[in-house]
Amino acid sequence: MTHKIYAEDVNFWMTGRSSPDTWIERAKKQIAELGGKVMAEGFGSDAEGRSAFMLGFEMQGDSFKIVWPVLISQRGNTQAARIQAATMLYHYVKSVCLYAVIVGTRAAFFSHLMLPDGRTASQVANAELADVVPTMILLPAPHSH
Repeated sequence: MTHKIYAEDVNFWMTGRSSPDTWIERAKKQIAELGGKVMAEGFGSDAEGRSAFMLGFEMQGDSFKIVWPVLISQRGNTQAARIQAATMLYHYVKSVCLYAVIVGTRAAFFSHLMLPDGRTASQVANAELADVVPTMILLPAPHSH
């Protein structure tokens, strides 16, 4: 049995005021600086209150998609939760880009690797992802192939 994690329970809760767009642009810059090309980005939400950010990109011949859920705020502060999620996505991308310099892109971003059936490696390994992310965000990211 898992317990619900709320936005107020994790890092970056109300630590800054930069917009989600600012943090997403910073994440995209990290990908570009590593030689990647962002092919898709998005934010989606559903009627059940789930929402997430998505970045789809190509790098070194592989396609990747990162989906970052927005945690529910116990206090109903949806905007702060979106800022938090975008901030966390940026810091995650930054750290994985640093790791990719050492171990290579495919190894560093492996859980986000797009598989031939349109799922990512993490979707295959983590069925619970579907419980916190809107279905439309989990669909394949458009790419140029």
